Amino acid sequence: MNSHDLIRASLERLAERSVACWGDIDGVLDELAAASPDPALPDFSSGVAFVTFDYGIDGVSIEIAKYASCLERLLSSTGETVPVHLVAGEFTDRADRVLDAAWVRHEWPNANGWAKWDGGEWFARMFYEDMPSGSEASREIAAVIWQQGLALAHRLCEVIMNSGVELLVPVNVNSNPGNMATALAMVIGSELSGVCVLNSNHDFYWEGGSVAGEGGVRDHFFRNHANSDFFDVLTRVFPWNGGRWLQMNINARQSDTLEEKYGFDRCRLGEVGTAISDAFFRSVSVDERREKRRAMGCILAQGERQSKTVSIDEFIGSMGEWMVHQVPRLLGRVAGTELDFGHDELVYLLQPTRVVDRKRIDRDCVLIQALFTHADFVRRFEESPERQLLLHVSGPVPIEHQSVLLDVVEAFRELIESLPESFADRVFLAFSVGTEERVYIHDIYKMADLVLFPSETEGRGLPIVESCASDVPIVCSRYEPEIVFAGVIGEHLPEEQQIKYSFFPPGSFPEDLLEELTLLLFEPEACQARFTHNRGAVKSRYGTTALEGTFRRLLDQLLVDWPGGVEEKARE
Repeated sequence: MNSHDLIRASLERLAERSVACWGDIDGVLDELAAASPDPALPDFSSGVAFVTFDYGIDGVSIEIAKYASCLERLLSSTGETVPVHLVAGEFTDRADRVLDAAWVRHEWPNANGWAKWDGGEWFARMFYEDMPSGSEASREIAAVIWQQGLALAHRLCEVIMNSGVELLVPVNVNSNPGNMATALAMVIGSELSGVCVLNSNHDFYWEGGSVAGEGGVRDHFFRNHANSDFFDVLTRVFPWNGGRWLQMNINARQSDTLEEKYGFDRCRLGEVGTAISDAFFRSVSVDERREKRRAMGCILAQGERQSKTVSIDEFIGSMGEWMVHQVPRLLGRVAGTELDFGHDELVYLLQPTRVVDRKRIDRDCVLIQALFTHADFVRRFEESPERQLLLHVSGPVPIEHQSVLLDVVEAFRELIESLPESFADRVFLAFSVGTEERVYIHDIYKMADLVLFPSETEGRGLPIVESCASDVPIVCSRYEPEIVFAGVIGEHLPEEQQIKYSFFPPGSFPEDLLEELTLLLFEPEACQARFTHNRGAVKSRYGTTALEGTFRRLLDQLLVDWPGGVEEKARE
């Protein structure tokens, strides 16, 4: 019986198992954990497969594209390019903006997460409804998760066997419980096929969540913590501590927690940074920036000659339908107002994120409202009757965050209603929802005068790095975990490697901050030393060669204790 037949036979045996509760699933995990790795050293040049819930233009997809390009270069030999495979429950149309067309795509039906996983039914029942230990609801959900996980494992194993890959890189699948069946399938599929796994964790369910339920953004994951059989399985697969697995975290705090709280061996933990492409560092002229802005104006105009507003009430009234299609929208006090994207008097504020609650985008409107109470800002704004202000939110809105979108729009309404009509008609809110076909993310940054980033929690905080590489100042919160924020800023590093930023406070905005932002917006040439410093700090820490070096070390670390590995390397 060849290896493929053995995998299929193992899947058939699992299908014959009687699994009716979380304890039964735990028993299967015991058996999988006891399996011994194949002593033959794996051949990563056969290809690598990246696995996630869905691919789009979100930060995770963008990071996967960086990782894939890096491993493609690192593992390819002269004249031969290592195959890159992409596995997900969904590939959105916008994913073409991020993913290389040469990479092979594999649909993984029902592997999507959150509200897109069976309409969110099982996610809600585990994390928003009571599931008492030993209850009929607990047994029912466990049985469904097992059957779905086994079906997903069948598909994953077929992808592994047909592609011949010996390295999987799941991203967030086994750290953030968007789909528990998908995480279970990743464990089953990888253990039965014997492939190696670089388990990429951008954020964990326990970051911003706790049993105490003190208002953290991920407290819901602890809703049924008292159901110990369920929660034992949850903690076991998020993430899986497999013999062929290396946990690839995006900050040291995550690694420390896995070691100190969850018992992971330090040699099975590593960190990976990000990389900033050369396109971010490329300078643009005034004319080039003007053209990039005009391109965005065309996107928001949706084929019309001019970008014109819809009213706030009109947008709210059609929000349910808009969530399904998510086309670009420009909002203003009244409908039909024109915004000239090519005008040099446009004050361009950018929030380069999706619309989700932890990004706290409504705080942007509160900051703008505060600026309009600052005498120097008001003087400079009104000195030119053609001056306009735009807040541009570039990312899409996940279906489960429609209420967050409404909060942002209502905050914009409050901003508009606080201003005199002569100012209110010159302030706009744009949602481009990631539909930009003629501009890239680095182009979007270069349109902006200031990046706003009042996020509550982040696994890393890419906008800080990307804005500084683009010569655009940023005002950002000291998000949680604060040690992660400090790491991105480089507070532990020499001064020349530290990023300079403006602090987005949790409460009111002090006058010195408003004065600082006014200067950044209207006299950027006076702040050139800050821009130059930040660009140099980012380039030294986040260049592409640094990322390749990190992956090289992680692959060596993955194989360091491999049975027979030393002998195999010696024969090479």
